[in-house]
Amino acid sequence: MDAFARWQEETYRPFVARNPERKDRFATDSGIELHPLYVAPEPCYDPDRLGFPGQFPYTRGIQPTMYRGRLWTMRQYAGYSTAEESNARYRYLLSQGVTGLSVAFDLPTQIGYDSDHPMAEGEVGKVGVAIDSLQDMEVLFEGIPLGEVSTSMTINATAAILLAMYVAVAEKQGVDRRQLRGTIQNDILKEYAARGTYIYPPRPSMRLVTDIFEWAAREVPRWNTISISGYHIREAGATAVQELAFTLANGIAYVRAAIERGLDVNVFGAQLSFFFNAHNHFFEEIAKFRAARRMWAHIMRDWFGATNPRAQMLRFHTQTGGSTLTAQQVENNIVRVTVQALAAILGGTQSLHTNAKDEALGLPTEESARTALRTQQILAYESGVADVIDPLGGSYFIEALTDELERRAWELIERIEAMGGAVAAIERGFYQEEIARSAYAYQQAVERGEKIIVGVNAFQVEEEESVPIFRVDEAVRDRQIARLRRLKAERSEASVQEALERLRRAAEGTQNLMPYILEAVRVYATLGEISNTLRAVWGEYRG
Repeated sequence: MDAFARWQEETYRPFVARNPERKDRFATDSGIELHPLYVAPEPCYDPDRLGFPGQFPYTRGIQPTMYRGRLWTMRQYAGYSTAEESNARYRYLLSQGVTGLSVAFDLPTQIGYDSDHPMAEGEVGKVGVAIDSLQDMEVLFEGIPLGEVSTSMTINATAAILLAMYVAVAEKQGVDRRQLRGTIQNDILKEYAARGTYIYPPRPSMRLVTDIFEWAAREVPRWNTISISGYHIREAGATAVQELAFTLANGIAYVRAAIERGLDVNVFGAQLSFFFNAHNHFFEEIAKFRAARRMWAHIMRDWFGATNPRAQMLRFHTQTGGSTLTAQQVENNIVRVTVQALAAILGGTQSLHTNAKDEALGLPTEESARTALRTQQILAYESGVADVIDPLGGSYFIEALTDELERRAWELIERIEAMGGAVAAIERGFYQEEIARSAYAYQQAVERGEKIIVGVNAFQVEEEESVPIFRVDEAVRDRQIARLRRLKAERSEASVQEALERLRRAAEGTQNLMPYILEAVRVYATLGEISNTLRAVWGEYRG
């Protein structure tokens, strides 16, 4: 009998018999059963699987020095109302130490409607900034030098239009587009599975995604052309295993589409990035990030033949879990966000957004946004967690959990591959059914009291202090419509119609659409007009 078995037999089990543990079964949020203790033989520390920081398979980090060399980019997702008001918030966040901007767009902008469209009523400027034209984009970034700041834009169905607007603003600032740094989300597949802000059917949407890959590799080589997002999959109710598997399966679909277009995996592969959720189970989240890096390195090298190390690296942004925030006892959310942010840092994220405490109630106030940013700064500068590369690497528990998450994720990916890949699996409703099943099981566990949510189903208080809620002025739509009318009265209508007609003809063919979208943007065609031109050719997806 070895020492571990002797401990179990002589010490652990007799003690538990006299002093029962808190629960009969301990497990992660993905249902992975947790042993009481992890010891060396279980994970079998394998240097070929772990490697070293900056070396394949990047389990321990994509950079040799990680945060000892440079801290993660501190972003705060922000945008509301008009471009003027969002510009003021961006300037404030930059003054407080934000090192990268992250733009939130309102729902009409996300689904290709101008602010004066009937479908936009009641939604203009509510969950992000309203952008109808290049004019709005110019105001949004006024006084912010685009050659010096990294900008992330959470936009999918209209990603090509917003990227074109960003490039056009940079041109007006005199910035070489080849120097622009940032990311567009541009991940349309997860919209069909989890979020819903799609416009066109999946296959023409994939054409737009690969058009951006092709054009950006040549025109904006420092730009991340996609942020393959597990975040919204997790927010919809997926487990960590499902988030990992579905996100990487979507990534595989994008890589295949680009290769079919004739693009070089070693070039466009280096412009791919990912976007993950940081949820509440501290150790499972750390293991998820480490497993993701290792899996993607093998996918790119072994499946697609990528030899460029940058094309093998999984670079990712993390946002703390919005769905974990509670409207009850909102101060508790600061603690939740801190734990989640720490998991992302220990997992090796490249950039991070920390949610504000009041986001379960509405858009964050300036004070709560500052506190969320300060959370990152305290972790970075006071906690010491950034001083050692992969500080939990080699932990018996972490390595075993990383291996188990990877094993389960591969099983899901194999099922998706058997269906014909991510697009086919989404069209069959596989993602949607799996996520719905997990979301239901989680909610049932909360309602039965098996899953404790502090302040919600346990440790409630009868009276709580009122929390100031940030509200968007209802008149914002009127201001946007007035601006649109002025723009249309002043622009060259003939130039707009000519540009839209060229775009329509290109959409009917096989040409890359980015040059045509950029041409339309420059003459102040609106986001809605450009989207409608493509709707007329491709139709709309009804789900």
